[in-house]
Amino acid sequence: MAEPKAPTSVSKALNTAWVRPFLFLIFIVVAWDLSIRLFKIPAYQIPAPADVVAVLWQDWPELARQSWPTTYATICGFLLSAAFGIPVAMLIAGSKTVESYVYPLLVFSQSVPKIAIAPLFVVWFGFGIFPKIISAFLLGFFPVVVSAVQGFKSVDPDMVDLARAMQGSRFHVFRAVNLPHAMPAIFSGLKVSVTLAVVGAVVGEFVGSNSGIGYVLQRSIGTFDLPTMFAALVILALLGVVLFWIVDRIERLVVPWHVSQREDIILTA
Repeated sequence: MAEPKAPTSVSKALNTAWVRPFLFLIFIVVAWDLSIRLFKIPAYQIPAPADVVAVLWQDWPELARQSWPTTYATICGFLLSAAFGIPVAMLIAGSKTVESYVYPLLVFSQSVPKIAIAPLFVVWFGFGIFPKIISAFLLGFFPVVVSAVQGFKSVDPDMVDLARAMQGSRFHVFRAVNLPHAMPAIFSGLKVSVTLAVVGAVVGEFVGSNSGIGYVLQRSIGTFDLPTMFAALVILALLGVVLFWIVDRIERLVVPWHVSQREDIILTA
């Protein structure tokens, strides 16, 4: 029986986490460019990738400056979502009474379009950064609560009873059993939350702002400057990817024992 061959340098490179998405992104850009050339799509409908890259290269200082308010509002809204969402999930998972009162209202709140109530934040809080933070918080709050509730409710009752039988206090049982068991689900909600917080910040900037990527989008749409609009969308996508990656790195540090964080051993014949 032949022994498995050691992975080559090419296969190791292809198995790197960021290489395959990068190759697929190149494929999408090439297909985008070929489609424009093949079907003769006019520039006022879809800009060519080269035009978008040119805008990113020429206007990068201005785009970077405009991305800071959006990034700040996103991070603040996301942190508020985590700070309030996890305790609320603990209350819902720990009390049937709280769940019966609060959970239906949370579900109801998600049926209200945030773009419809965002103008109220401008009326109440003005045109500063606070309405954008609130908008990012509202979009990121619900995924954290739902995932955390699911995580806390999925704890094996026998494990909790065993910990209590060993004279563990309620706090020690929560810290040793409930919280570690719920952490993977909590981080799943945080990953969804951080990407939705980007959307929430942009929604807030659409309604009333003179800075931020949302403002750039609104201005470019008004002037039919599609290359700038696509460049702003690229920056938003990069912002979401970077923040998602940061949360994922934190998850690997906090819950390295979970099966989702174990490295797969790939052997090539």
